[in-house]
Amino acid sequence: MKHLLEKYDTPAPRYTSYPTVPYWTDSPTTEECIQSLETYLSPVESKLAIYLHIPFCETLCTFCGCNTSITKNHSVEEPYVSAILRELELYLKKVPSLRGKELSELHLGGGSPTYLSDYNLQSTIEFILNQLSQAKDSQYSIEVDPRRTRVSQLKLLKQLGFKRISLGVQDFDPEVQRLVNRIQPFELTENITLEARALGFDSINFDLIYGLPKQSLDSMKYTMENTLKLKPDRIAFYSYAHVPWIKASQRLFTENDLPEPTLKRELYETGRAILEKEGYREIGMDHFALPHDKLWKAFHSKQLHRNFMGYSDSKTDVMLGLGSSAISETPNLFFQNIKLEMKYRKSLFDSSLPILRGHKLTNSDQLRKQLILALMTTWKVNVPHELQNHVKPFLAEMESDHLIEWQNDTLVITEAGKPFLRIVAMAFDEKLQVNQPSKPVFSKAI
Repeated sequence: MKHLLEKYDTPAPRYTSYPTVPYWTDSPTTEECIQSLETYLSPVESKLAIYLHIPFCETLCTFCGCNTSITKNHSVEEPYVSAILRELELYLKKVPSLRGKELSELHLGGGSPTYLSDYNLQSTIEFILNQLSQAKDSQYSIEVDPRRTRVSQLKLLKQLGFKRISLGVQDFDPEVQRLVNRIQPFELTENITLEARALGFDSINFDLIYGLPKQSLDSMKYTMENTLKLKPDRIAFYSYAHVPWIKASQRLFTENDLPEPTLKRELYETGRAILEKEGYREIGMDHFALPHDKLWKAFHSKQLHRNFMGYSDSKTDVMLGLGSSAISETPNLFFQNIKLEMKYRKSLFDSSLPILRGHKLTNSDQLRKQLILALMTTWKVNVPHELQNHVKPFLAEMESDHLIEWQNDTLVITEAGKPFLRIVAMAFDEKLQVNQPSKPVFSKAI
């Protein structure tokens, strides 16, 4: 395996969207965004998801690549919450099909959503739920920081219908925590996990990261041992993305502190082996679930879906993002809100939707989006004949290394090929290949 990890040590997107954000070019107008929402929300059977971005954190985690605002001044809460509610009001006015629409999914992310006071958290969620119908199988989830989350918040969330909670853990090793400025003793994570279970949350997720500074095989084993003491239902095991030219906070440690590429992959494989030995099942990219969890059941029944919110166990037609930097998605376009919180609020104060940019999907984009989605959720995809003349040469080396195989027109990722899912997906990425040869020369070829 080591020689394959070296051979295919090639940067590749995570493909939470296609095209990926750096390749968005044909930005829709606000009117086109509104029309697309109306078109795809109009059918009675269409499903709606709402993502709420809360950017605030009290302290800065130096590994973080998210759009955040670091402050301990909680007076920022009310103006921001008011802006989010104003944004939804504008959409309700401009998109008639939205009012009263069944809400299939609601997810709060950030930042730290539990930065909000109980009052602001409750008023925000209740306003959204009061404007929309609640589907019988609706799913509400939230990301929480165990260092800041209060039991009163968990009780409130459960009363509002939340059943899923995702805990930011990242790593249990004290030295790694120190370097990434996230001191989080095991007892804090344990307390929130046990409280959530006692309150009846039926799915608890841990976010873990591999590739952080000073991580080693021993420290990864330590993190997994502590994770298994609490046995979360799901685990998102993400690769650390080092982009200090985008996130200056990542310059607080150096490249010398980071695991070299081969070790980084060994960290993942070590964690993966430990999780699978304890009954977890790998689902798509970087995600694991126990067999009783709905995420595993959705994978098994081919209902697994993936978007900017990550993996979910049901498909939604429209995802409406509210808040600064939030991204919305319909079948034919993406659009993103203004990133800077002050400018976001000013736009809404002026009664304008805070849309910054986006991308109108061409027919080719829509086809490739669906093919990559199939790969990311099922490990295989039926490839149209018109694309095979490019896809097959692109993946020829991977086929000879037994990482993929062809079953007639169906491309299948083998068990050995699962670590290279992103590389396989690149075969369908028209944007990346514009200035690249049709047959790639993989780095460090042996």
